Amino acid sequence: MNKKIVYFLCTGNSCRSQMADGFLHALGGDRYEVHSAGLEAHGLNPRAVQVMQEIGVDISRNMSNVIDPELLNLAEYVITLCGHADEHCPVISNPNVVKWHWGFDDPAKAAGTEEEIMIQFRAVRDAIKSRIEQFVAQQN
Repeated sequence: MNKKIVYFLCTGNSCRSQMADGFLHALGGDRYEVHSAGLEAHGLNPRAVQVMQEIGVDISRNMSNVIDPELLNLAEYVITLCGHADEHCPVISNPNVVKWHWGFDDPAKAAGTEEEIMIQFRAVRDAIKSRIEQFVAQQN
């Protein structure tokens, strides 16, 4: 069975797209070839790694990548997770690519105490998990 390619895009490929990548690998990795990238590569955010580990999903070995135009046009699904990536996504020349925008707040911009920041990371994590679960269920 050929796995459908899903490409998650964000600005820096450090938090939201990494979480989505981790969840789809965990929930549908047997059916999807999962990739994530950013307009820039900001490195993997340690708080994103921590909140994913809290629920048993390990993204600690993920790499922060920039968008690969070839992979972009091979994907069945291109999903942007922030408005900036949605607005600045490179042109997709393949007319068969399904492009969706799932906007989530950037937890890396959260302010406050460490606990308040982690609450934001967990809220975004949980929202992304819910959306990935919907995606997997709809594709059955």
